[in-house]
Amino acid sequence: MAAAGAQLSLDLTQHAVIGLWEVLRRYLTFRRLFHQLLDECIAARPDVVVGVDYGGFNLRFAAALRERTNGSDWHPKIVQFVSPQVWASRPGRAQQLQKNNDLLLSILPFEREWYARHAPGLRVEFVGHPLVDRHAGTPVDPISSSIPRLLLLPGSRTAEIQRHLPVLLRTLEQIQATMPVEAQLILPRADLVPLARSLGAGVNGAPAPEVGGLPEALRRATLALASTGTVTLECAWFGVPTLALYRTSWLTYQIGRRVITVKHLAMPNLLAGDAVMPEFVQGDATPERLSQTAIAWLKDPTMLSLARRALRNVVAQLGTPGAPGRVVDHIVNLLDPKKNPGPQPVLRDPG
Repeated sequence: MAAAGAQLSLDLTQHAVIGLWEVLRRYLTFRRLFHQLLDECIAARPDVVVGVDYGGFNLRFAAALRERTNGSDWHPKIVQFVSPQVWASRPGRAQQLQKNNDLLLSILPFEREWYARHAPGLRVEFVGHPLVDRHAGTPVDPISSSIPRLLLLPGSRTAEIQRHLPVLLRTLEQIQATMPVEAQLILPRADLVPLARSLGAGVNGAPAPEVGGLPEALRRATLALASTGTVTLECAWFGVPTLALYRTSWLTYQIGRRVITVKHLAMPNLLAGDAVMPEFVQGDATPERLSQTAIAWLKDPTMLSLARRALRNVVAQLGTPGAPGRVVDHIVNLLDPKKNPGPQPVLRDPG
C-alpha cells in the first residue's frame, strides 16, 4: 500500500496475533491503537472508509465511526472488502454489518446468497478472489519429477510456525523412513526464518526454510502439507493435492469448536462442500496420522489425480481476473452512481 502511494498511519502487521488468549494479553495495546486510528479518521473526514479483511477490527471500527458521526454534517460511506466468516461462526455479525456498512465486497461466490437470507438490507457484491489476479498468467501445469516432492507450508504467523512446524518436520521424517521424497519448506516472511531454524528447520537433514517462490514450489510439488489458511487456495490453484492441518491453544480450540458451525476449515473444502483436502485439526494433527495419509496418497496415483480434478472445480468458482478493478468500480458507483454504470460480471462460464 505504501508503494502504491498510501500514507500509512500504522502498520498493523506487527501486531498480528491468533487466538483469544493472545488477544486478551494485548487488549490495552489494541484499544489504544483502535482509538488512535478512529481519531485520525474523524480528523481527516474522508468520503469513504474501506475496511479490508480483519473483521474483528473493522466491524467495531464501523460501529464506532457511525456512533461518532451521528448528528454531525459528515457521513462517510463505509465499505467492507472481504466478508468476515459470519457464515462459519457468530452469524449475528451479519446484522452488525447491515447496520453500519453501506457496501460489502465479497470474494467468495456463496456469500451474496447467504447475506440475502440473513441480512437482506445489506448491499453485497461478489468481486472475485484476488488470488486469481495474483497468479493470472502463471503456468499452473505441474513439473513432473521421478521422486515425489513434498511441500511444507506451516503458516504465516509466529504461533502457527511454533505449533505446526515441529509436527511437519516429524511427519517428514516418518515419510522418509518409508519412501524416498524430496521436501521444501516455504515461509511467507523473512522474519520467520530464525524461528523456523530454532525449531529444527535446516538441521539434521530437515529442509532449510525458504522465503518466497511459492508459485514455482507449487508447480514442482506432488503433495503439500499446509496450514488451513489462505495458502490452501493457492495449493488448489496450482492443483496440488494437500493435507491441511491446524493447531491452536487449548482455550482457543475449546471456544472455537463451540461457535464454528461449518464442517470444514480449509476454504477449498468449504467451496467444494466436501473434504477434497483432508483436515487434521488439534489432536488429529499428529505426525503419525499425517504421515500415514501422505504415504497412502503418494503411493496411489489415482487418488492424486482425483484430488487434482476436485481442485480444478474449486478454482472455477473464484471468478475471473480483475477483482481489484471491480472493487474500485463498486466504490465509485457507491459514491456517485452517475459516474460509473457498474462493474462487469465475474463468474466463469461453467461450460
